[in-house]
Amino acid sequence: MILQAPGGLDRIKLAELEPARAPGANEIRVRLAASCINFHDYGVANGTAPTEDGRILLADGAGVVEAIGKNVVDFSPGDAVVSCIFPQWSKGAPQVSDFSQTPGDGVDGVAREEITASVSAFTHAPASYTMAESATITTAGVTAWRALMVNGPLKPGETVLVQGSGGVSIYALQIAKAVGAVVIATTSSDAKAQRLRALGADHVINYRDESEWGRRVWEWTEDQGVHHVIDVGGPSTLAQSLEAVKIGGHIASIGILGGWEAALPMVPILTKQVRLQGCLNGCRQDQADLVAFLSTHAIRPIIDRSFPLEQLAEAFLHQESGSHFGKIVIKI
Repeated sequence: MILQAPGGLDRIKLAELEPARAPGANEIRVRLAASCINFHDYGVANGTAPTEDGRILLADGAGVVEAIGKNVVDFSPGDAVVSCIFPQWSKGAPQVSDFSQTPGDGVDGVAREEITASVSAFTHAPASYTMAESATITTAGVTAWRALMVNGPLKPGETVLVQGSGGVSIYALQIAKAVGAVVIATTSSDAKAQRLRALGADHVINYRDESEWGRRVWEWTEDQGVHHVIDVGGPSTLAQSLEAVKIGGHIASIGILGGWEAALPMVPILTKQVRLQGCLNGCRQDQADLVAFLSTHAIRPIIDRSFPLEQLAEAFLHQESGSHFGKIVIKI
């Protein structure tokens, strides 16, 4: 599925291209089986984040290795694999600040049947995960992992606030509970609140009923605040996140659903001595560590709905509606 410039959901087209080439020395060829969509993919598709004419869309992909190059030792034909957002960032401290090498944005993505790419563009998939489940980890899972387990770092018994029921927030909830943390969640409906409780949320606040939900979080924690906040809204949520966080706490800024610029209240930042840290996904090692974690913990991704590849535009419209709970998967 390619995007014709200048973008727009009506400009997503099905195309037939040449088969994927044989892998080079340090490459693998992968038969893709599933993908999923994210806020970033939507921005590319609707033209907010311009890309080249004819760009193959989507960053998150899961599939099976068909062939390997002569120098490849980490993968074998038949291995289940998952794509990486930043193939150039292997491990350690942040090394990227844009999406120039990200599939589906700066380079062609995974909304196709097969792909040949460097071994650095993939990790193994979690043991026992289906292709659809594996496809959900690249953006949502790795971002939640990096924010909590690397940048946090989250410890058992600490308290985490997650916002909404999107992919990152649900992964953060599940990872936090697996580690032994207390989780508070915000949501927009009582129905979603019930589902968040079923996933393990210890306390849920409907932000449509409680506009000052940051104060409610503070009170629920007996005026101690939460250790970590997964902030997805940016300008629309940061003020309340600052209300909710404890002294010396950590706010992971992972989304800009509420806009591009924010006027921040400086007093709570200074007096609470808060660490506000941006989190732009993670490195390949983060993904490998998450895969190992998921392979040994009882965490299953929440899939809202699946669409066939040729209905990619319809999948984005479903995402646009905001009615989904969890990830929207694309079957290839």
